[in-house]
Amino acid sequence: MADEPAPGALTERRGNTLIVTINRPEARNAVNAAVSVGVGDALQQAQDDPDIWAVVITGAGDKSFCAGADLKAISRGENIFHPEHPEWGFAGYVQHFIDKPVIAAVNGTALGGGSEMALASDLVVAQRGAAFGLPEVKRGLVAAAGGMFRIVDQLPRKIAMQLLLTGEPMSAEEALRWGLINQVVDDGESVLEAAVALADRITVNAPLAVQASKRVAAGADDGAITGELDDWKRSNREMRVVFTSQDAMEGPLAFAQKRAPVWKAR
Repeated sequence: MADEPAPGALTERRGNTLIVTINRPEARNAVNAAVSVGVGDALQQAQDDPDIWAVVITGAGDKSFCAGADLKAISRGENIFHPEHPEWGFAGYVQHFIDKPVIAAVNGTALGGGSEMALASDLVVAQRGAAFGLPEVKRGLVAAAGGMFRIVDQLPRKIAMQLLLTGEPMSAEEALRWGLINQVVDDGESVLEAAVALADRITVNAPLAVQASKRVAAGADDGAITGELDDWKRSNREMRVVFTSQDAMEGPLAFAQKRAPVWKAR
């Protein structure tokens, strides 16, 4: 009898906080369908449980919070979204609004979709050696999980555009300096424990008041951030054009074959 595949995400309760761990350390926690199901279902569990007042999300292992989309899976034509809830977006996370505060504990690199998950989080605690970046343009893709518009909302515009157009990473210290994250934890110390400690500072407060504060601050109405609706429409329109191009085929294929991509002149 074949072994059952490992779940894409693990969960743990600590008091009123739910810890969600992306569980693909062998792939630097790159997102495939199993991760989208595991993370998305865990967030919904948190939303539906009145005894969960905060969520912490992190990655398994000590190298990567999330390396973004699993480009090998994409190159094979696999769906990497939650099959039952595609509306939750990348990793079952970036369009999955819940009114419980969500803290990202970034325990390593957070590139591509990993950075977009951090951008979608309410608060971010990062290891000093962590890095953030949107390298999609290097692979013939675009940061279609909210990165193209959230990055310019959360950073000074010129800094955001440099990240977006060069695809180059930003260190945790730079991210802290520009206000992209809330706290840096020294290497060797537990970023997860620091994030849980931050969650504890939130969960001592009245949960209904905290949830109402998040809804208003986020501009959320009926489970969606209404102010982002036009941004998502524009992002999805551009994504459809780029993701059906020859560039989008060449980039992931070159990655899987461990070679430099060859872009065609237009």
